[in-house]
Amino acid sequence: MKSKEGKTLLANFTWLSALQIAGYLFPLITYPYLAKVIGVEGFGKIAFAMAIIAWFQTVTDWGFNYTATRDVAKNRDNPQIVSEIFSNVLWSRVFLAFVSFVVLCALIFIIPKFKENSSVILISFLIIPGNIMFPEWFFQACEKMKYTSIINIVIKALFTMAVFIFIKEGKDYILQPLLNSVSYLICGTAALYIIVFRWGIRIKRPSVNTIWVTIKNSTDVFINNLAPNLYNSFSKILLGVYSIGGFFNGILDAADKIITVLYQFILVISRTFFPFLARRMDKHGIFVRIYISVTVMIAIIVCLFAPTIIKTLFSEDFMQAVLPLRILSISMVFMSLSNAYGTNYLILLGKEKILRNITLVSSIIGCVMSLIFVKKYGYLGAVVVIAFVRVLLGTWITIKANSIKIQNEHLIN
Repeated sequence: MKSKEGKTLLANFTWLSALQIAGYLFPLITYPYLAKVIGVEGFGKIAFAMAIIAWFQTVTDWGFNYTATRDVAKNRDNPQIVSEIFSNVLWSRVFLAFVSFVVLCALIFIIPKFKENSSVILISFLIIPGNIMFPEWFFQACEKMKYTSIINIVIKALFTMAVFIFIKEGKDYILQPLLNSVSYLICGTAALYIIVFRWGIRIKRPSVNTIWVTIKNSTDVFINNLAPNLYNSFSKILLGVYSIGGFFNGILDAADKIITVLYQFILVISRTFFPFLARRMDKHGIFVRIYISVTVMIAIIVCLFAPTIIKTLFSEDFMQAVLPLRILSISMVFMSLSNAYGTNYLILLGKEKILRNITLVSSIIGCVMSLIFVKKYGYLGAVVVIAFVRVLLGTWITIKANSIKIQNEHLIN
């Protein structure tokens, strides 16, 4: 902690923690209110739309959150290279967003269920351009999370107040994704101002060849990020198709939202160490011990107090979410194993293809299981599939990463 790197890690951990508090504590304040006003049905429709948008969000991210972060972290003392990386990633994401929007419009035109929920889906899509404008990965790579945290805290506070002001009845559920999208757009505008006008990062003119090369170089990580949607978001979409109304999607989404919020706090540790480990892989063992210990502790607490958590954050109508919450809380441990040995080890070593293959095979297994289990067992089937694949991924990635680590140690010796 006396070293410069130690102080930087602590500062980034503090600001990332503040960022997660802004991103998830404020929504936790609004969840009980929204649960009462828009009900399970409204929650279900929003969940259905966000499950679809998750696919397009993954497409526009294309793995840049990891590859670009890694590359900038290694070259952050060279402004010219940093500007090139930033510009290439920005224009590549803009291109991918345009393609995604065209595909989404086609799906709405073709699939009746999409057309029925077209308003909430299209409004939710506005999150994507806002997310592109707000390159959180860049602040992380530069290890300057102070700026992004301050912007987020202010905007999320305004968004929270807007929910209580504008959402008054069930039909207002569509305002939730609208307000959320607007907050992303405002954050993005402020972030770009800091990067371009305060830090002097140049946005260069795009070229077709540069965009193609940038996308190609991150394809393995993109496949790794997209593949989990084959069992995760796909299960929710199937549940929305097979079920009448949005009740069961609302139940599943309530449990999954809690796990997502908690895991995002755990990910603060991962994101703090990621740019650091890009330079100091010898500290990976310390990172793993901290990361897994924190995850196990939180998983135990959630599993034990699941009924209380559901009652506090939602309402009695959501009590069927207790069992899914307990199952998914256990799966968090394996999610952390996947991250510790996948994102924070294999990707940093340039072993993206190995991680891609493991994730792809596991996700295909989950996709096939979803087609069977969701139709037969409903929301519980979806929960079992999601948890099973997370266990499979965590176990497989950990075994493979440790075998590579042993091989590397033998080569050094």
